[in-house]
Amino acid sequence: MAAMKPRTGDGPLEVEREGRGIVVRIPVDGGGRLVLELNDAEAAGLKEALESIEK
Repeated sequence: MAAMKPRTGDGPLEVEREGRGIVVRIPVDGGGRLVLELNDAEAAGLKEALESIEK
């Protein structure tokens, strides 16, 4: 049986380059994290989309 870890430590938003991709870990409501692996083109597209949001 695998060791189970509690879902209490959401932690901060993290972005790191791993190999040829970029891994983004986003804390979500209710515990846990959303983990995305993007290539450089996808990361650039995400950046443009987020910058276009009005404040």
